[in-house]
Amino acid sequence: MFLYDFSELTSSIHEGLSSCMSPLLTTVTELTIAGVAFLLFYAVVGLFLVYAERKVCGFMQCRLGPMRVGKWGIIQTIADFIKLMMKELISIKKADKVLFNIAPYFVIVASFLAIGAIPFAKGLHALDFDIGILYIVAVSSLGVIGILLAGWSSNNKYSLIGAIRCGAQVVSYELSVGLSLMTIIVLAGTMQLSEIVEMQRTGWFIFTGHIPAVIAFVIYLIASTAETNRGPFDLCEAESELTAGFHTEYSGIKFALFFLGEYMNMFIVASIAATVFLGGWMPFHIGHLEAFNNIMDYIPPFMWYLGKTGFIILLMMQFKWTFPRLRIDQLLKLEWKYLLPINLINITVMAFCVLMGWHF
Repeated sequence: MFLYDFSELTSSIHEGLSSCMSPLLTTVTELTIAGVAFLLFYAVVGLFLVYAERKVCGFMQCRLGPMRVGKWGIIQTIADFIKLMMKELISIKKADKVLFNIAPYFVIVASFLAIGAIPFAKGLHALDFDIGILYIVAVSSLGVIGILLAGWSSNNKYSLIGAIRCGAQVVSYELSVGLSLMTIIVLAGTMQLSEIVEMQRTGWFIFTGHIPAVIAFVIYLIASTAETNRGPFDLCEAESELTAGFHTEYSGIKFALFFLGEYMNMFIVASIAATVFLGGWMPFHIGHLEAFNNIMDYIPPFMWYLGKTGFIILLMMQFKWTFPRLRIDQLLKLEWKYLLPINLINITVMAFCVLMGWHF
């Protein structure tokens, strides 16, 4: 039994609004509340991840990271955000002004749409589609349109090369991300995220899905790191080659939107990994050890979700500051010659295991 169920809270809010408003106004009010909550969550998570990245980078390089602005440098990212807000927006003479200005918003809107379908706890999610995984994969793929528009509209050769690299990289690695998630869909028999989490009540899929689930998890980590343009797969903004890649010509708040979008995409792919492979907000249970399981149930579900997501994010940050950057030919060879064939074999093995009933 779970002690923390937000279904009653959300139902009571809906009933309270319905009692004093029309159905249309109730829907608009609920969407407004959810939108404001997600905007605040988006801003807080983005600022925290920038701070965490700097601290992890400092730790990996045997230094302290930001320490001066605020206690342990915790206000440093807020100061940087204020600085970016006050920076002058430099106008590029030969750029396509319309596409140049709307490109950052494609990246932000894509990640904002994706985060709405993620279940944070039992009963605590904005959208619960029966095709939840398909929806997230679809809308998160829209972000590359903003990157391609930014590279082309900047009228800069470095920006264009970075955008083309990013397009090839995202299109390639989306296949491995989709197939690794499809492996778990075969095991779960559903694409609804709340149902996938509920099916992991007695054991997380990474443990109950045998070796194919572990292989799918590893491939998902590699492919999602590449899809979010994180190191060592950050070819589209390689500073040593392309200055800053597709956002070379951007400044001020527009550059901040690209920067924030990268970190939120990392949070989204980590959330999906935690939800699909690690049980989402489900606590860790061991067989029939009732005393241990009851203690685990006392930990709030959103704490389990945040802890698992934070663990995946920490792994992705360590990837960036541990491995050297790949060349573009190495990056594409890794996907098409290794990850994709392994994925196809793995999903076939998982389908056979499910057919034979060889899972826990």
